Amino acid sequence: MGKPSVLVWDLPTRVFHWLLAASFVGAFATAESERLRDVHVLLGYTMLGLVAFRLLWGVIGTRYARFSSFTFGPRSVLAYLKSLFTRSPRHHLGHNPAGSWAIYALLALTVLAGATGYATYNDIGGGWMEEAHEAAANALLAVVIVHIAGVFVSSLLHRENLVRAMVTGTKPGNPGDGIRFRHRIVAADLLLAVVGFWVASPDNLPSPLNGPAQTAAVREHAAERRYD
Repeated sequence: MGKPSVLVWDLPTRVFHWLLAASFVGAFATAESERLRDVHVLLGYTMLGLVAFRLLWGVIGTRYARFSSFTFGPRSVLAYLKSLFTRSPRHHLGHNPAGSWAIYALLALTVLAGATGYATYNDIGGGWMEEAHEAAANALLAVVIVHIAGVFVSSLLHRENLVRAMVTGTKPGNPGDGIRFRHRIVAADLLLAVVGFWVASPDNLPSPLNGPAQTAAVREHAAERRYD
């Protein structure tokens, strides 16, 4: 008989995860489109706001959402990776050591991509800033791919569906190891904040999203790209 299902991921963590994933896909898909530039910028701001929430929730959130629960050093990561090639791979109810490093990289690169994107759109830093933005975005894509691959490998080796766990919030575990509260109100507030931000934009964005407010440099860059 298998272990019972216990609640591991609270609702705010899951809402954050899927909103960030959707925003990243949308931002990356619209990165080369001048017509959808406003959408790209909007999603970039959304990602920065989501990361800000996650940093706060990583301090005051539930047990497995807190950074203190998945702070692992290089030795722990190496030991975990080595265990994957044995008959008894190490199992973690929350984030495993390798996954935790991917999460920190995702958060850091999201901030870097968002900051350089803001600077680029506001004509700060010139061409090198745009190159830095593209490099950060490509690095973020690479980490996302590694993260997805790790999820599927871990799901296979540990015989648990990690994607479904991030939807339902539950995983097989020992009674008493799970968390007690889903925090539905916090999750609803997060979702409403993001939707409200989308609805209110582009008029109220702290950026020159409207066409007349765009800088001459941005318009010139758009024209150059159309003739490339």
